[in-house]
Amino acid sequence: MEDSKRRDAIQLFYLKYGFATRCLHAGEKVGQPKSKSHTNAIFQTSTFTFDDAEEGADIFAQKREGFVYTRMGNPTVMVAEAKLNALEGREIKLADPENVRVSSLLFSSGMAATSSLTYALLKPGDEFLRGAVLYGSSDHFFVDVAPKFGMKPVVVNTCKPAELKKAIKAHPKAKMLFFETPTNPLLEITDIEDAVKTVKAVNPEIVVAVDNTFATPYLQQPLNHGVDVVMHSTTKYLSGHGTIIGGALVTRHDWIKDALFKIMKDHGPSPSPFDCWLLNLGMKTLPIRVDKCCQNAMTIARFLEQHPKVEKVYYPGLESHPQHELAKRQMRLFGGMVGFDIKGGYACAQKVMNNVHIFSLAVSLGCVDSLIQHPASMTHASMAPEARAKAGIGDGHIRLSIGIEEEEDIIHDLEQALKKC
Repeated sequence: MEDSKRRDAIQLFYLKYGFATRCLHAGEKVGQPKSKSHTNAIFQTSTFTFDDAEEGADIFAQKREGFVYTRMGNPTVMVAEAKLNALEGREIKLADPENVRVSSLLFSSGMAATSSLTYALLKPGDEFLRGAVLYGSSDHFFVDVAPKFGMKPVVVNTCKPAELKKAIKAHPKAKMLFFETPTNPLLEITDIEDAVKTVKAVNPEIVVAVDNTFATPYLQQPLNHGVDVVMHSTTKYLSGHGTIIGGALVTRHDWIKDALFKIMKDHGPSPSPFDCWLLNLGMKTLPIRVDKCCQNAMTIARFLEQHPKVEKVYYPGLESHPQHELAKRQMRLFGGMVGFDIKGGYACAQKVMNNVHIFSLAVSLGCVDSLIQHPASMTHASMAPEARAKAGIGDGHIRLSIGIEEEEDIIHDLEQALKKC
């Protein structure tokens, strides 16, 4: 169905209110029947009824608004989509802001969103550019799955402008550029605006997509830098409590939204209403959670940088980070993810992971509690060893997702675990 309701949902909150206010109020009554309920209902239904045959025919023909089947739209899903519209789209500066269209579609997982975008934009024989370091499953999809459908990936380090310029000149008909910033797990930063200008100078039709999972709309808004599509794993910070699996795509182009909706309708990667209800609750507290995560992460990064058993720390907020100044310009804060290389390699990394008490040894990230994991043997194990080595993901690298605990407790937990090495 058309997203006119989604469009209407963002108007009230589009230019008037601050981020935290939008998190709480944007989209709250979209597609919901009028009631006295303070919180939104969960429409946990597979199908919807019609008052008469004429109404059913009109809704199917898109002559009037309404819901047909949850795979193709649901009031609870629409509430969360409308809120995400307002969070990602607020800062776009155009001459006629009233006509700015920002559309979000929610998916059953982050990988459902990434793969759906690829299928929507590319056909057999098409080339596309992809970042050199991506989430492990994204990397696996682009390496092993997309080529089976005749799509040709070209790996490029988007953090290095000269390499991106060389790649787009060598592949001027590439249909898509997909990258993360900050990257997973090494937290490298791409200059989003420069990357967009570089590829569109050669091919104005190329679609630039940014995985914004690590930063969230609170810290970074790629649409404001000229990006065409923003992707999120809503599993992470947007929901924030480790309770759902989900994904999202946000675009300012109607034709991309329409192409994505066809994939949604035909492939069926739609989310459950209950998961979207939980996602909406999570987004309400996004800024206060992320603020605390960022504050803790900065303290932990500085602690690790001074620790004698730590070889290198990866955190954009540190002055030692090679793209620290770029991160300061492009992001509100520096995020809740911290990586570090431990002296002694995998053996020492194992000892640290096996001896933490507050940290949960688990993949994923963006939860209110702190998580620890080993990319080379876990999230990025599907990458070929030579690809991991080239990307800089060593056997001694540990990735931390810093939560909202007391920072002194997190430091103490890491300190006692490091002593076991």
